Amino acid sequence: MHFSSETRRDDGVVERDFTIGEIPGVLWTPEAAPTPVPLVLLGHPGGLRTMRPRLAARARSATRDGLAAATIELPGSGERPRGAKVDAVRAELRQALQTGEPVTPEIVDRLVLPLVEQAVPEWQTCLDALLELPEIGGPVGLSGGVISIGVRLAVVEPRIAAAVLFAGSFVPRVVLEEARRVTVPVHVLLQWDDEGNDRQVALDLFDALGSPEKSLYANLGGHTGVPAFAGEEAARFLARHLR
Repeated sequence: MHFSSETRRDDGVVERDFTIGEIPGVLWTPEAAPTPVPLVLLGHPGGLRTMRPRLAARARSATRDGLAAATIELPGSGERPRGAKVDAVRAELRQALQTGEPVTPEIVDRLVLPLVEQAVPEWQTCLDALLELPEIGGPVGLSGGVISIGVRLAVVEPRIAAAVLFAGSFVPRVVLEEARRVTVPVHVLLQWDDEGNDRQVALDLFDALGSPEKSLYANLGGHTGVPAFAGEEAARFLARHLR
């Protein structure tokens, strides 16, 4: 892990840019909190530079609860190399959405599964490096991003103690089966009128989750219409389980 910048914000948050190999990321820590502090991994749909203001707002919410927060760029997003196969599948997806044709399970598998296979080990490598820092400790939570990545991480990464999953991205069939192996507490955030995504798939995924403690927090509105109080409820869920 190589840190390239450090900014101390007026609200007492230390914001540091880092890289792990060729993967860029950002770490936010509360300056005044006793160390080590629990950690939240902030997922996002890709494009770290574009998403950074929203991620920073979520990170500041975590630091107010005495937690650190970190994120990394997804494979094929931002300035990271994009593969020709992924671009071709994305073009198929756009065409299906524009013409009103059904998005087939095969398209979903070819689009999402390669991303999951690459992103999950990268998140684990990032977690290895973060937990070596003296100011970071456990437990670890997961919040948001591509829901299939979140489910896979919750299954394979024993250091994750709780997960907030954002419904609203396509879910491969194999991920629905993997959801049955999730056992950590889960809070699922669903926008009921999320355009371009199948609400029933999100409900099926929630039903499949094997967690003995799981909650579904649904709000009216589209993909970008998440109300502020819904984010506050997700933050309270993480603080409750990580502290």
